[in-house]
Amino acid sequence: MTTNEESTYPSRKINWKGTTLLLVIGVIFLASTLRMPLTVVGPIISFIREDLGISNVLAGFLTTIPLLAFALVSPIAPVIARKMGLELTLFLSTILLALGIVLRSLGTTGLLVFGTMIIGVAISFGNVLIPGLLKLKFPYHVGLLMAFFTMSMNLTAGIGAGISYPIANASLGWQGALAIALVLVVLTILIWIPQLKSNKPEPAVASTKTRIPLWKSPVTWAVTGAMGLQSLLFYTTAAWIPEIYIAQGIAADRAGWMFSIMQFSQVPMALAIPIIASKMTSQRPLVLMFTAFYFIGFTGVVMEWTSLAVLWMILLGLAGGASFSLAMMFFTLRTRTAFEAADLSGFAQSLGYLFAAIGPILFGYLHDLLGGWNIAGWLFVVVAALLFFCSFRASKNEYVN
Repeated sequence: MTTNEESTYPSRKINWKGTTLLLVIGVIFLASTLRMPLTVVGPIISFIREDLGISNVLAGFLTTIPLLAFALVSPIAPVIARKMGLELTLFLSTILLALGIVLRSLGTTGLLVFGTMIIGVAISFGNVLIPGLLKLKFPYHVGLLMAFFTMSMNLTAGIGAGISYPIANASLGWQGALAIALVLVVLTILIWIPQLKSNKPEPAVASTKTRIPLWKSPVTWAVTGAMGLQSLLFYTTAAWIPEIYIAQGIAADRAGWMFSIMQFSQVPMALAIPIIASKMTSQRPLVLMFTAFYFIGFTGVVMEWTSLAVLWMILLGLAGGASFSLAMMFFTLRTRTAFEAADLSGFAQSLGYLFAAIGPILFGYLHDLLGGWNIAGWLFVVVAALLFFCSFRASKNEYVN
């Protein structure tokens, strides 16, 4: 923490009143908009594919587009925030998110793709900037606030996955299902308005740089690998787990809720892991735990033991919640200042999401090529193993410089 940060936020106790409470509520609502617009797609991808006549590869690309946007926008998000101010940047990105959701829901292939691109650009800012915001505003309580952030993100992601199929199957169709996230986004815009009063660009003297380029630090690459691999697992399962279960004979509405169960199972870990990780010198025991959950859960799915499908989804949810929360915590645990956290977040999310973008398209391609999900399914286990090695290295108690 810098001297400037200490003087601005000297208290080690959170005053749960007034502007601080409004900020916490605003962060929670911001988090609620960062995954729900994406998780509504997987359970209804068959509706979209059949109505618009698109292939499985293009259907998988709907999940990949936001990841490519994350990769492109993440490095510049901290630069824009320093010039415009964190609060204003996040506010404008939420308005952009609302626009993307509207365009995506208008019912044509072109607007579906274009709207999805805008959604990805908008979400990138929240992904990158909120860890740094929490380190700046709540330097002694990053774990607690990150827990609120990740819990809200995963809870609303699960709700989106669960309700999108019933909405699409009703009179609103898939367009209505894609538009449902707009409700939370509009509420977030209204709730975030009070934060604009304290918005100001960061002074030049506060923009401290890391002592060595990020790419020269092995810690950076470990964190980047952890971010990218857990993202690949999340977005690939978001796109294809419902389809995999449908192919195994599970009804479409139940398959959508299976993914929703996985999302809801992330919530306990999303709440607990940031708090626990912030109190540990090394987070390697947490890495061992979520790796075991990944291995067991993915093996159950691939072996088509559908009678225990709920168990596999719970285990994968616990693993996903733990790995995502820990990856987000690495941005603050492996840096000394809020600006370093933002820089590391931008770097890791840019390259990490670029790598993760391979997943949905690759899995869709393998299905079309081989006529089944078996080989693609075993890739989940391989990726989980790679995630273990990166996360284990990132859990060592050291900084990026």
